[in-house]
Amino acid sequence: MRSKLTLSKCSVAMMAAGAAIISSPALALNIFVCEPEWKAFLESHAPDATIYSATTAKQDPHYVQARPSLIAKMRQADMAMCSGAELEVGWLPMLQVRSSNSAVQNGASSMVYATDFVRMLDTHDHVDRSMGDIHAHGNPHVQFAANDMIPLSRAITERLKTVDPDNAQVYQLNGMKFRAHWRTKLNEWHEKAAPLKGKQVVGYHATYRYLYDWLGMEQIADLEPKPGISPTTSHLQSLTKLEANSFDAIVFSSHQDKRPANWLQQQTDKPLIQLPLTVSNGQSLDEMYDQVIDELLDVLVQPDPVKS
Repeated sequence: MRSKLTLSKCSVAMMAAGAAIISSPALALNIFVCEPEWKAFLESHAPDATIYSATTAKQDPHYVQARPSLIAKMRQADMAMCSGAELEVGWLPMLQVRSSNSAVQNGASSMVYATDFVRMLDTHDHVDRSMGDIHAHGNPHVQFAANDMIPLSRAITERLKTVDPDNAQVYQLNGMKFRAHWRTKLNEWHEKAAPLKGKQVVGYHATYRYLYDWLGMEQIADLEPKPGISPTTSHLQSLTKLEANSFDAIVFSSHQDKRPANWLQQQTDKPLIQLPLTVSNGQSLDEMYDQVIDELLDVLVQPDPVKS
């Protein structure tokens, strides 16, 4: 009788343990991203995930040291998202190899490259070192490819559902919510940024190529003599020969050296515009777009005079 009672108690305990496992919430995903914009993007789709960004808003994602701490973070990841198109080619492959994590290897559904879902600009059939730091697969700075955030959202929703099927419905709803909000913002930005169409600037690298394409702006010259090559005195001197009416401002990014832009501003008396490369801490992706458009409008578009 005692053995039956003991067996019965064990069975009840096992059933209770099983019930506890079923009813407990699923463990949050660990997601590794290469740039802060993808952290913000994923937070809209998987708000309960633990998301770690390898870089900050002040770092150039071309140049990152494959530190042991980054390897450890990648080893723990259930999923990873990076820009791709060789933007991180100097450090990401080393992290992938040293992490020994199958989830973050190329070809895995849990390894996502944003550029796989974007209409790429500036692709090249042939690339050599004489051309500078050119990306054969196109410009990788797709955080400003505004219209492509819709298909990218669909893609990341499906990947999240594959990696974490228990929460598929949550990801589906979050993705739909993101896309509805983004469509509303696209309409708002289209109207608000209309005065920027046709504006021309001198830039620093092709960081804002997708932004200008979307807004109807044009970068007519670059502070870099070739992509990825630091500005030189002789090249900057050549930019002073640009026609005064050929450009409206000098644009550079918050992570770039200010001195070349400042020097050209002093020579040409053109206004400077410093734009963010990515989101700041706690900033959403659409808030970054709001900031960028506002800063361009503040400098490039004169307010209408007040009528008496």
